[in-house]
Parts: sequence; structure tokens; C-alpha cells
Amino acid sequence: MNKIVYVEDDPEVGALIAAYLGKHDMDVVVEPRGDRAEEVIAREQPDLVLLDIMLPGKDGMTLCRDLRNQWQGPIVLLTSLDSDMNHILSLEMGASDYILKTTPPAVLLARLRLHLRQRVTPSTATTVSPLTPHKAIRFGSLSIDPVNRQVILSGENVALSTADFDLLWELATHAGQIMDRDALLKNLRGVTYDGMDRSVDVAISRLRKKLLDSATEPYRIKTVRNKGYLFAPHAWDN
Repeated sequence: MNKIVYVEDDPEVGALIAAYLGKHDMDVVVEPRGDRAEEVIAREQPDLVLLDIMLPGKDGMTLCRDLRNQWQGPIVLLTSLDSDMNHILSLEMGASDYILKTTPPAVLLARLRLHLRQRVTPSTATTVSPLTPHKAIRFGSLSIDPVNRQVILSGENVALSTADFDLLWELATHAGQIMDRDALLKNLRGVTYDGMDRSVDVAISRLRKKLLDSATEPYRIKTVRNKGYLFAPHAWDN
């Protein structure tokens, strides 16, 4: 049974979601306050965190950002705020997904199960992990160690979330090749690009920033117009 901590201040909504997920082999702990959520998550050690945005004590966006610095599991925003800006901001904060409360329960369940499957470790997975052990790969001043999930750039450790590391590994192991959004989404999230999903673009932007690439004229992770992204293997020498 998977365990979920659901941070939701509306007791009726919290109870309904918890009851529905509970019928599908998920143990849901509901916490109504954002400023108590980190303590609950540390105690419960859940497989997934589900967050509302409008919360007392600490809002869901801030909570997501603070959690991402210390917890690598999936964080899903479940909200009534249908806003592209909030969607993009949540991904920038490290969220794994952004789901509206109007989403049918069966679809919500399917998307949560997707994130939970992706969290399965290689020792318990029934399929081969996309990050099978390899030796560290190096490109000039950049070193990527998939076993310890460590990234070093110019002698400095680069702190990456699980999603950021997986994206970097996918790009780096296809260095010099153009990776389109559909391939990246399928390999990393198991879904097909629908022409509207901007999560890959936001993740690339976040990764460029952490790897000291140019925001206006990126040369390390290049944008190939109408095709996708290219990891430049010879752009890490300085």
C-alpha cells in the first residue's frame, strides 16, 4: 500500500479525496496546515505528497519549494486555481505535476499512480530502470555520476532534484543528438507530448540555470527550433 500525505485545509475535500484513494490501495494522511506539513512528512515518510495551494500557515507553492530542498519524492499540486502562471511556477518550484480539482477522480488516480510507479527503486521494480548503473560520464568540467546521483561542475557540487537529474542524464547520454519533447516526456514520465505541455521547457530552463548556461543564448543545452533540445558535449570546457 502506498502512503500519501495530503495537505488540504478544506475538511470535506480532504475526506472525499482520502476516501476515494483509500479504496484504491492508498493510505492517505490529511494535514490541514501548510506550516505543519513538513513535520508530518518527516514523520510519515510518504511515497507521494499532495498539496493544495491556498493553505493556512504556509502556501502550497512555498511548501513545495521548501520540501524540494530536502525531499526527493513526487510532489503533486492539487488545486482549484486554473492558471497557466501557477502551473509554470509550480514546476519551477520543483513540483512533479499540477492537477485541477475538477479533474475526474479516475484520472487523478491514474496520474498519481504514474508518479508512484516512477518512484519505485531498481531493487523492487518489475521493469528496467531508465537509470541503470553506469560509471560517471564527463564532459570537460562537468561530471555526472548516476550511481550516487551526483553532478559536479567546475569542482562544485550541483544540487539537482530527482526530476532534474533524470532529465540531465537523458540529455547527456544522448549528447550531440536532438531530443524532441515527445521523446523526453515518454522516457521520463511515460506520457505523450500533446503540443501544449510546457513541463519539459520549464524543466530545461531550470536545469540551464543550475548548470550556469545562458538564459538568453544557451550554448550548453541548446534549443533546436521546432525540433527539441541538444546537449552540447564540447561546451563544458570553461
